[in-house]
Amino acid sequence: MRMKTTDQKLTIVPPGHPLQGRVSPPGSKSITNRALLLAGLAKGTSRLTGALKSDDTRYMADALSAMGVAVSEPDDTTFVVTGNGKLLPPEKPLFLGNAGTATRFLTAAAALVNGTVVVDGDDHMRKRPIAPLVTALRDLGVTVEAPTGCPPVTVSGTGDFGTGRVIIDAGLSSQYVSALLMAAAGGTRPVNIELAGDEIGARGYIDLTVAAMRAFGAEVTEVSPSIWQVGPTGYHATDYVIEPDASAATYLWAAQVLTGGRIDFGVAAAAFSQPDAKSYAVIASFPHMPAVIDGSQMQDAVPTLAVLAAFNETPVRFTGIENLRVKECDRVRALSAGLSNIRPGLGIEEGDDLLVASDPALAGQTLAAEIDTFADHRIAMSFALAGLKIGGITILDPGCVAKTYPRYWDELAALGVELTGDRP
Repeated sequence: MRMKTTDQKLTIVPPGHPLQGRVSPPGSKSITNRALLLAGLAKGTSRLTGALKSDDTRYMADALSAMGVAVSEPDDTTFVVTGNGKLLPPEKPLFLGNAGTATRFLTAAAALVNGTVVVDGDDHMRKRPIAPLVTALRDLGVTVEAPTGCPPVTVSGTGDFGTGRVIIDAGLSSQYVSALLMAAAGGTRPVNIELAGDEIGARGYIDLTVAAMRAFGAEVTEVSPSIWQVGPTGYHATDYVIEPDASAATYLWAAQVLTGGRIDFGVAAAAFSQPDAKSYAVIASFPHMPAVIDGSQMQDAVPTLAVLAAFNETPVRFTGIENLRVKECDRVRALSAGLSNIRPGLGIEEGDDLLVASDPALAGQTLAAEIDTFADHRIAMSFALAGLKIGGITILDPGCVAKTYPRYWDELAALGVELTGDRP
């Protein structure tokens, strides 16, 4: 994992020409971390190809290694994972940085450990809520302590996962549901997992979870749109191909339309199964993006869309994005601050909505602005897009992109974008 480099700055020089070339987005973070956990819970050796190697996935791999799973990396896009169907108690707390997927998934999986597991993270992760998952685990009979409602979480596992029916509030994150689903298959009795109400963040990610579980041998039945039944099948090893990351692709799709370029991704937008791929149609509508965009089902694409909207013909309001306040940072606040640092009033918070006061005339101007990324990879990568059209855009802590897209700056440079300052 990278060392923090918050004193580093990187300035993007507008290329002044269409971006053209071939770029291969990294493997999906969401799918890689699901596959790593399932392979770790499985009996036998699994080969995960097309995988993402980044801070978030290395935290997951290291945590599995600490719990007795053998993880090797024969090349830059492959994990070979060998497990015996059980996780062992780690010798020390699992440190997961600011990796939300790894933290939530491993908190539930820790119930399958016969012993105590402490799941912890950095200062940012210690502010991210996990109470709904803790409550659900307790309802299943798991002994869990999280005094602040955020990590660190202490799980006293018994090697089982409880039984019966559990209701989970997934209004803040679909990851709570995914965490329960994946761990439930490792128990000894069936478990019904039911949503509390209709609110759920990015439901498409649950579909990713169920698909991955079935690939590793689990039996998951969707009883209704809000109830899943998971059988106590455990998992078996399998070879699993991970598709490219749709969230990462959004930056390249946006760079393409902003510069009038043509970038070959090696995969069609329609081939992605991840929720953020829904943003492709919105990006393709630029500079005539919709007046209102509901970001609830493509949350990680919202930073890309918001920066792109700055150059749209008409203002754009983003709704359904309240969950962005509990991501790696408060992304609604970070977006409004960054946009308004470029030009006062360009980004306005109205409740939990974000209003972008679009102005195509921004393109071609020089507006010196330092963008505080708040150590958030998506804020850094999305505001780099503004630098493709506006001179003077400087990204603070550019190395934070290592969380999910370590080669992001290299890819932009390969497309012909000049970068000055501290290149990670």
